[in-house]
Amino acid sequence: MIKTKNITFSYTEYERLEELNSSDMELVAAAREAAMNAYAPYSKFKVGAALRLKSGKIIRGANVENAAFPSGICAERSALSNSVSNHSGDKPISLAIASMRGNEFTDDPPSPCGSCRQVIAEEESRIDGKIKLILSGKNKTMIVDGIADLLPLQFNRKSLEV
Repeated sequence: MIKTKNITFSYTEYERLEELNSSDMELVAAAREAAMNAYAPYSKFKVGAALRLKSGKIIRGANVENAAFPSGICAERSALSNSVSNHSGDKPISLAIASMRGNEFTDDPPSPCGSCRQVIAEEESRIDGKIKLILSGKNKTMIVDGIADLLPLQFNRKSLEV
């Protein structure tokens, strides 16, 4: 029997940064600062990420491009790698992402690429919990409860179980 199924998800959208709670606003500010430090001479698309750990510590990451594509790293994976390498016992609870073209933040919120979605999914599996995603653009901010909303049909550790 053939079945058609739909996948839907919900997110919260804010028209102004001031509508966010202070913790989320702080994380967006850190992501924007990180975007300013990105190294993107080829695409000119700078991305910054800020990861809040359960302890309250904020870990920043920025995309770093390389002439030998795809040897660079995205901001989200940069922040998550730092967290795992240096704070493995301190679980991440939220991740803000901001992007720039030239000296301006993008109008619309950036969404993690496929590779970053997979890495975020793996981190959620590793910590056995969700990571709130805060996608911040100049004109609006979107909050997603966890990566399953953006990557609903995941390849994960259950896929590898025998």
